[in-house]
Amino acid sequence: MIHLEGISKYWDKSANAEGSERVWGLRDVDLDIARGEFVTIMGPSGSGKSTLLQILGLLDLPSEGKFSLEGQDVMGLSDKELARVRNRFFGFVFQSFHLLPELNALENVELPMTYAGIPAKQRSERAGELLEKVGLGHRLTHHPRAMSGGEQQRVAIARALANDPGFLFADEPTGNLPSETGRQIMDIIRDLNAEGMTIIMVTHDDNLGKLGSRRLRLADGRILG
Repeated sequence: MIHLEGISKYWDKSANAEGSERVWGLRDVDLDIARGEFVTIMGPSGSGKSTLLQILGLLDLPSEGKFSLEGQDVMGLSDKELARVRNRFFGFVFQSFHLLPELNALENVELPMTYAGIPAKQRSERAGELLEKVGLGHRLTHHPRAMSGGEQQRVAIARALANDPGFLFADEPTGNLPSETGRQIMDIIRDLNAEGMTIIMVTHDDNLGKLGSRRLRLADGRILG
């Protein structure tokens, strides 16, 4: 479970000689996300969606509040410890794929396992299995430049699953894809949730937002419901 209590995120920007101007990303957010949920996060541009996702995924830390993961307080962890938690418990899928162009599909999927110290033979076998799972068993040695956007996103999903995380964070995962390809990607994500994976997804699309078991709406850094 992820537990947030009184989470706020702000940045101080110098305004004038008298002080600074505070820019708020999130304000006093309380949120529990249980294992197995499919939570969608929606709201207008600037509402705090991506900020919330980054904090939930420990890509950023809040300015104030409490954050616990499976009952453990993570606020006092070092950068190295946070990286270890992310690599072990979380997988990430982004709108822009973020694949390394010099690596082929198999090597991109192996990358998180390399950081986790998994032996080469085991890495290669699991990466191949995951690419087969997302329908790319025939594209193991292809580089991103030789793949369509949908294929690149499938590789990104396989990479996100490399260390068998319990939580998958998706930030507009279909935003750069044609509608039919986007539906195929969402089918994969829904299947993963049906298998027990916790999904937390940011989307601006109401139709995609309805796919979750719970939908959160943000405005001005606050959860409306």
